[in-house]
Amino acid sequence: MEGDASDSLVSIKNIERELICPACKELFTHPLILPCQHSICHKCVKELLLTLDDSFNEVGSDNSNQSSPRLRLSSPSMDKIDRISRPGWKRNSLTPKTTTFPCPGCEHNVDLGERGINGLFRNFTLETIVERYRQAARAATAIMCDLCKPPPQESTKSCMDCSASYCNECFKIYHPWGTVKAQHEYVGPTTNFRPKILMCPEHETERINMYCELCRRPVCHLCKLGGNHSNHRVTTMSTAYKTLKEKLSKDIDYLIGKEGQVKSQISELNLLMKETECNGERAKEEAITHFEKLFEILEERKSSVLRAIDASKKLRLDKFQTQVEEYQGLLENNGLVGYAQEVLKETDQSCFVQTAKQLHLRIHKATESLKSFRPAAQTSFEDYVVNTSKQTELLGELSFFSSGIDVPEINEDQSKVYNNALINWHHPEKDKADSYVLEYRKINKDEEMMPWNEIEVCGTSKVVSDLEENCHYAFRVRAYKGSICSPCSRELILHTPPAPVFSFLFDEKCGYNNEHLLLNLKRDRVESRAGFNILLAAERIQVGYYTSLDYIIGDIGITKGKHFWAFRVEPYSYLVKVGVASSDKLQEWLHSPRDAVSPRYEQDSGHDSGSEDACFDSSQPFTLVTVGMKKFFIPKSPTSNEPENRVLPMPTSIGIFLDYDKGRVSFYDMDHMKCLYERQVDCSHTMYPAFALMGSGGIQLEEPITAKYLDYHEDM
Repeated sequence: MEGDASDSLVSIKNIERELICPACKELFTHPLILPCQHSICHKCVKELLLTLDDSFNEVGSDNSNQSSPRLRLSSPSMDKIDRISRPGWKRNSLTPKTTTFPCPGCEHNVDLGERGINGLFRNFTLETIVERYRQAARAATAIMCDLCKPPPQESTKSCMDCSASYCNECFKIYHPWGTVKAQHEYVGPTTNFRPKILMCPEHETERINMYCELCRRPVCHLCKLGGNHSNHRVTTMSTAYKTLKEKLSKDIDYLIGKEGQVKSQISELNLLMKETECNGERAKEEAITHFEKLFEILEERKSSVLRAIDASKKLRLDKFQTQVEEYQGLLENNGLVGYAQEVLKETDQSCFVQTAKQLHLRIHKATESLKSFRPAAQTSFEDYVVNTSKQTELLGELSFFSSGIDVPEINEDQSKVYNNALINWHHPEKDKADSYVLEYRKINKDEEMMPWNEIEVCGTSKVVSDLEENCHYAFRVRAYKGSICSPCSRELILHTPPAPVFSFLFDEKCGYNNEHLLLNLKRDRVESRAGFNILLAAERIQVGYYTSLDYIIGDIGITKGKHFWAFRVEPYSYLVKVGVASSDKLQEWLHSPRDAVSPRYEQDSGHDSGSEDACFDSSQPFTLVTVGMKKFFIPKSPTSNEPENRVLPMPTSIGIFLDYDKGRVSFYDMDHMKCLYERQVDCSHTMYPAFALMGSGGIQLEEPITAKYLDYHEDM
C-alpha cells in the first residue's frame, strides 16, 4: 500500500506543469475553458480584460478620467441610453467594453462574445486534479471537520451536496439513516466542492445534455432549439463522452506503448543536440575565417590608400618647398637691386651696355615672379576621399548564402497604417520558407539611421503596434529556411496618423432618418436609400423642389485632446459632407422645424454656403467639406478662388484630425497621409464626427487594425 501511495504521489507531481495557469504561472484557481480550449484562472481572465480595457481607453482618448471626451449629446432622447453596454453587436476591439484578448497559452485572440466571462465553462475536471495535487503535496496537512465544536477533529469524509467536511461523529449526526441526507454523495476529505450537474451558462436553469460538434462545447436543449446552436450538428452527451473517452484512452495507451520509442527518440535528440553544437562551432569558425579575409582585404586596401595619400602629400610639400626657396631668393636679391642702382651710375655707354644686359635678365625674372604668384600645388585632397557607400550597403545586407530562396515582396496595396500598422507580403517560394523576419524602424527628419526592430513571423502578414504618432516608418522583410535567410525586400515607407485613432460608430438614435438612410447592424456603414418618398412629394408640386441633407453623427463626443478617424466614401456617391460639428449646432440641425418641400427653403448645407464664404476667417462651431462624384471639393478661401485649385480627386480613404484644445480641424488623404485642407473651428462645446448625404451614396468607417481571431477548423 505504501508503495502504491508513493507511486501515486510521484505520478501526481509529474504533471505539475500541466496544472500551471499560463497567465499567473501558479496552480489553477477556478479554471475556465476558453474558446481555444485552453484553460485559465477566473481571476486571470478578469485581470486581462481590465488591463486591456484601460489600455484601449487610453488609445481612444488622451485621458480616461471623469473629464474624458467620451461624452454624448445631451438631448433628452439620448440621456437614458447607454450605447456601450447595450447588448447587440460587439464594438471593435478599441471600445471600453473589451471582450477580446490574447490567450496566454497560444497567443491567439479569443472572443468571449456578448456574455463575456459568464459564457465560459468552468473546468471542473482540471479543478479536481489540481485539488488532488494539492492534497498529495500537503499530505501532512489534515482537513478539519467544519461542524465540530472547538477544537475541531480531523475530517474523514466530505459531502459534495452539503459542500462541507465531517468527522465520523458529525457525519452521523448530520446525515442520519432514513433521511434524504443519508443519500448524499460523499468522498474523501477535500476542499474542492463542485456541482454534481453542469448548467448551461446561457440558460442558467437548464442542464447540459448535448454536445455541439461544430463549436466543440457542451450545450443544453434550448441552445439547440432556438439559440446560437440551432443550425449546428449536435450529439448526445453520452455519445460525446463515449467518443472522446475512447479517443483519449486510445491516445494514452498509444503513448504508454511507445515509451521505448520515446526514450530512443530522446537519445536521438541528445545526439542531434551534440551534433548541432559541433556544427554550430564549425559554422562560427568558418564565419570568423570569412570575416578575417574581409579584414585582410580591408587592411590591404587601407594601406594602399594611405600610401597613395602620403605620396601625394610628399610631392605637394616638395613643390611648396621649392617655391618657398625661390621666393626666399627674392629676399636675397636686395643686394642685386643695390648693384643695379650702382650700374645705373655708369656714364660710359659701352661699359654700361656690356654690364646691364645680363643684369636686366636677372631683374626681369624676379619681377615676373612677383607679378604672377601661383601656388605650386593644390591643398585639397578631394580626389582622395574613399567612396564606401556601395560597400557599406553591401556589408549591411551581409547574410548567409540564400541557397536559392527568393526575396519576399511587400504588398503595398494590402499594407496600411491606422491605429496600428498592417504589413502584408507574398513570397514566390512560400512553401520553401520556414519563417520570416519583419524589420521596421522610425525615420527621423534629419535622416538619422535608427536601429531596426525585428519581429519573427510564421505567416505572411503582421500587425505592428506601439508606433509613434505623425512619424515615417520603414518596413522590410526577409525569409528564413533553417539558418539560411534571403536578402531583405524593398523597403515600404508608411506615415502614421497625426493623433491617436478615435473609435466610434454611427449613432442610430440622434437625428437618424431611417426612411432615407440605411445603417448596417455593426453601425459602421451607412447608405442613402433611393428617395421614393421624395418622388412622391415631388409629384405634388409643379415648381422647384429642394431636397435636404440627411445627417448622421458619431455616437461619441470629444471635449479635449487630439483625435483622428478615417472613413471611405463610396465612388458612386452623389453628394456627401464630412467633418465635425458641435452639440448645439447639431441640436439646431436635427431638432429645428424645417420645410424641405417648400421651394423657398434653403438647407444649411455646411461649409460651402454663401454665408460661410462671407465670413471665412471667423471661427464656426462646425466644418464640413463636400465629397462626391469622385471629387474632393476644398471650400473657398480669399487666397484661392480658382475652381481648378479647389477640386481634387477623391481619396480612397479620408482622414479627419481634430485638435480640440487648439480649435483646429484638418482633412487628410489617408493613402499618402497628406493634409488636403485645414481651418479653425469653434470647440467651445462638445464636438462630434458629422456626416450628411444627399442622393445615392455610402460611407464606411475604417476598421481599426487588430490581430485576427483564431479560426477553428479541427473536427471533434
